[in-house]
Amino acid sequence: MKLLMLGGTEFVGRAITEDALSRGWEVTVFHRGHHTPPPGTSALHGDRTAPDGLAALDTGEWDLVVDTWSGAPTAVRDSARLLRDRVGRYAYVSSRSVYAYPAPAGLAEDGLLVGGSPDAGPTDYAEDKRGGELAALDAFADRALLVRAGLILGPYENVGRLPWWLERTARGGPVLAPGPRDLPIQYIDVRDLARWTLDAAAAGRSGAYNLVSPSGHATMGGLLDACAATTGGGADLRWTDPDRIVEAGVQPWIELPVWLPEGEDYDHMHRGDVSKALAAGLTCRPVEETVADTWAWLRALGGAAPQRPDRPTKGISAEREAALLGL
Repeated sequence: MKLLMLGGTEFVGRAITEDALSRGWEVTVFHRGHHTPPPGTSALHGDRTAPDGLAALDTGEWDLVVDTWSGAPTAVRDSARLLRDRVGRYAYVSSRSVYAYPAPAGLAEDGLLVGGSPDAGPTDYAEDKRGGELAALDAFADRALLVRAGLILGPYENVGRLPWWLERTARGGPVLAPGPRDLPIQYIDVRDLARWTLDAAAAGRSGAYNLVSPSGHATMGGLLDACAATTGGGADLRWTDPDRIVEAGVQPWIELPVWLPEGEDYDHMHRGDVSKALAAGLTCRPVEETVADTWAWLRALGGAAPQRPDRPTKGISAEREAALLGL
């Protein structure tokens, strides 16, 4: 297989690139040149937001393109149109955020969607992703695969969710743990996303798939226990009633990453229907493996985890945490 990876140097794109290389595929990475792609790839440089930024893609043929773009849909539109006669299939890594809020528990791929346009400039994340989907469908029709990922965790994370919990538990001491500890969560290890996406594309699958673990694959307790154990066992998890956390004005998801109290937000993010992807071969590794491998990657960096500049930093301050714990 010949893969053209649009991106391929960070988080999701890097995981997909590495998975393709492990299969013996021929991989071309198209990127701006700010980061080094994995060894074994061929590199083409360009900026999808600049005039003539796709010039490096004017020639060449590939079996598959994978695109993770999350900005203006016009970037997906222009790439897909340029490549549609020289590429077999187009896999667009979208998001479950394309479902109109609030998505009820158990929502499948036929749920109500937000508006979006392939001709739009940057708006908000959900509409940008939906516009990207429409751009891929417009150019590739039944050769387009829409991977509607949920919460993504794992090595190379540059959003700051799992890295924050790992760094916090590594510091040890009393840790504010948002309850209940048996609260089911849904996420996808980036490497499981990569494997499924390439398997599905190679098998000729098309259309939309929710891609996240089944609800209950892991819990907040399982996630944070794994973080505490992996980072040395010095963290004292203090499980705290969710109402108390909310009443204190703490921002779920931002100040306490991954966690949402039960309600509309929780149903939207952690209770999606993934039966279609499971039937198409999705498997999810244990949360302990995701946590351990992410910690090993962080330690190998020798410094702070990378952080996307277009995403807010995560984590509660030490002062707010201590106050809630009564310290």
